[in-house]
Amino acid sequence: MRTPMPAEPARRRPPLIAVDAMGGDHAPDEAVAGAVAAQREHGVHVVLVGRAPEVRARLLALGAVDEIPVVHAEDVLGMGEGAMSSWRRPRSSVAVACRLVRSHQAQAMVSAGSTGGIVATSTVRLRPQSGVLRPALAVALPTRPNPTVLLDAGANADAKPEMLVQFAHLGVAYAQTALGVAEPRVGILTIGTEPGKGNKLARKASELLADPPEAPADAGRLHFLGNVEGHDLLAGQVDVVVTDGFTGNVALKSVEGAVRFAFEEVRSAITSRPLARVGAVLQRGRLRELRERLDSDTYGGAALLGLNGTVVIAHGASRAAGVARACVLARDLAEGQITELISKRVGPHRATWLQRLNPSEGE
Repeated sequence: MRTPMPAEPARRRPPLIAVDAMGGDHAPDEAVAGAVAAQREHGVHVVLVGRAPEVRARLLALGAVDEIPVVHAEDVLGMGEGAMSSWRRPRSSVAVACRLVRSHQAQAMVSAGSTGGIVATSTVRLRPQSGVLRPALAVALPTRPNPTVLLDAGANADAKPEMLVQFAHLGVAYAQTALGVAEPRVGILTIGTEPGKGNKLARKASELLADPPEAPADAGRLHFLGNVEGHDLLAGQVDVVVTDGFTGNVALKSVEGAVRFAFEEVRSAITSRPLARVGAVLQRGRLRELRERLDSDTYGGAALLGLNGTVVIAHGASRAAGVARACVLARDLAEGQITELISKRVGPHRATWLQRLNPSEGE
């Protein structure tokens, strides 16, 4: 009698990424072109959300009208709209994309629209995961050998110490899932490397990170290295840098401005004289690699972590390549089951953190 073969495990379906076709300075043209590139060049399965006649016209021009499905959304969030005006609009392309994620028709969402509007809309419609106090924006900084994750990059201007501890867990989950770092090193952004430096928020959060509460075996620990100063953000000393959203956003914009200024100065120097231009021609491959590494589009934008669904916010000025990279990042995060990893890390800890900070809150 033949022994029956064991049943093969069910294969996971590739994640479907809902792309907001109407979000961004150059939408819908660049958003649609980016979604098409993501599917054709990177094998990402996408669905476009937006005003169907406009979106299909762009798909037709790209010869992709039969390749990518379109979900109609009659409303659009303006790039200048803030949180209060955006989350009340249930028919916007961002809200409809969130609905697809919430109903599990899509596994992640990508938009290059207003950051404040996307954060507000997705937080209301997807809701924070159980145990998550506040979602946080995570961005990748161009360090070597791996990018450094900075969060919060602007979702929460004000934060409490226990939120920064949770941000550390969110950042570790991102570094493991998107960057392949097995045991990410964590640092807290403050004004000095010595213990005890910084404001009350940074000092208290550092204490909690240095002496974390006992965690369940499957929750994962934090490899906390201590304080990190602003000039070390691009030094690669840690894999995850945590701070409040106000400080993080200022730091991010400062880094982006400094990188842009430095690259423009280098380009000016190497094109100023004939001999320098000859050297530039000989080094053009290396210069192209450097420019790509420093380009914010290369890393796909910011991931809003801690919600019941994956949300990636591309830069508002993203062209097709940036939107495509954002789709790849969303696919990688969804395939890596980042929400499940965050749930393991954060869910079991919330009551313990609150009780340590304020015993009356844990009761």
